[in-house]
Amino acid sequence: MSTTVMATNSNYWEDLRKQARQLENELDLKLVSFSKLCTSYRGGHDQQERDSRSESFGPFQDNVLVAMTSEVEQLLSKLSAVNDKMAEYTNTPGALSHNAALMHTLQRHRDILQDYTHEFHKTKSNFLSLREREDLLGSVHRDIESYKSSSGVNNRRSELFLKEHEHLRNSNSLIDNAISIAMATKENITFQRGMLKSIQTRVTTLANRFPAINNLIQKINLRKRRDSLILGGVIGICTILLLLYTFH
Repeated sequence: MSTTVMATNSNYWEDLRKQARQLENELDLKLVSFSKLCTSYRGGHDQQERDSRSESFGPFQDNVLVAMTSEVEQLLSKLSAVNDKMAEYTNTPGALSHNAALMHTLQRHRDILQDYTHEFHKTKSNFLSLREREDLLGSVHRDIESYKSSSGVNNRRSELFLKEHEHLRNSNSLIDNAISIAMATKENITFQRGMLKSIQTRVTTLANRFPAINNLIQKINLRKRRDSLILGGVIGICTILLLLYTFH
């Protein structure tokens, strides 16, 4: 009976080892394919080639990457479960006599699982960083192309704005000059007005002090008025005679 139990336990252990080796082989192949697929995502060296690749192959490649990622994660989960079962088996009473050899084998399978897990996460992380960089470069390139396509219109608008700004600046300069001239003219007129007032005041003062001079000035003014009236009458008569001569 004991021999039968030991044989059964031995077969169980061998089945677990067989499952572990099979999963490890599948993981090895999947990880190689996964790494190649992530590396192929790099595409061409210039942006035009990357954009062409992204439009033609990008969606299909993304779907394949998602499916392969799920498959690798499932295989890692299955291999971890098999390792847990192997660890449970090493603690059974029938396996105590071979515990050292079993623990050595279990540790080797655990190391393989750890290596595969580390490699998978490293490749996945590098791929995500690369795709993020590619998306960023593509976005920047599209922004540059959009700016270049609209640069002609923007340059035309900038030229119009600059011309309008120059026109406004010239207008402001002309207005400032006109204001300066007006202020200078006002100051000059104010100065002349003050001088005339001063002269008038002096003449009035002299006339009040010297009555003879005042009378002389009045006579001069009367003579000027008389001469003006005579001159106006002569001009009027000459004008009438000229009109009569013209119409006759």
